[in-house]
Amino acid sequence: MSQYQKQSRQVTDELRRSVIEDLPELADIKDKVLRDKAIEAWALSIAGSSFNRISEIPGDGNPGIMVLKRGTQDLHLRGVARLAVAMVDHFAEFFPEADINRDIVLCGALCHDIGKAWECDPVNQKRWKEDPTIVGRPSLRHPVYGAHICLMAGLPEEIAHIAVAHSPEGDNVKRSLECIVVHQADIAWWTIAAVSGLIEKETFLESLTKHFIPRRNRNELQEAAE
Repeated sequence: MSQYQKQSRQVTDELRRSVIEDLPELADIKDKVLRDKAIEAWALSIAGSSFNRISEIPGDGNPGIMVLKRGTQDLHLRGVARLAVAMVDHFAEFFPEADINRDIVLCGALCHDIGKAWECDPVNQKRWKEDPTIVGRPSLRHPVYGAHICLMAGLPEEIAHIAVAHSPEGDNVKRSLECIVVHQADIAWWTIAAVSGLIEKETFLESLTKHFIPRRNRNELQEAAE
């Protein structure tokens, strides 16, 4: 039988502080209970991996797929959170009758990829690659493991739903309004990053390549001119 590391490291105050440092937008969650549970959830996720903090997780959409040329997972999480909140704020200003929970969107955006500490963990990747016939490859994708972490940490069902349904897994259910906001922000972030020349071209999702030709980014243009 395949074995994985069942014993997580202890969740320490130092680990919690690293979560706050890597995701400063957490401070904008007005509900302190929700904010504290989001910090605890990320600390729990990191403690169960070989990573020391969120900013050590590779900036991949999935392991080896949609790989950022530079930057780590924290930049994606923060970008999705900012895009998602900007959409909520727009509707709050011009269509105040739209009832969208800003705290749930912000928390959900910052936690939507909380399972990547599991799926991107090189220890897990090595185990899965050695024999995918045992537990699969991966055994659990990050959305599923992320929902598990959210519920373990005491986050509300709304956040666990966003974690599992922001991705194609959500195509099998009816997404909540807040999940749709995060889902669309996530798609927009990866698409803009790809078209802007920030993604390694050979790692593009096949579904994207027929829709655009990536533009060379400024660093590449400067290198070509030198």
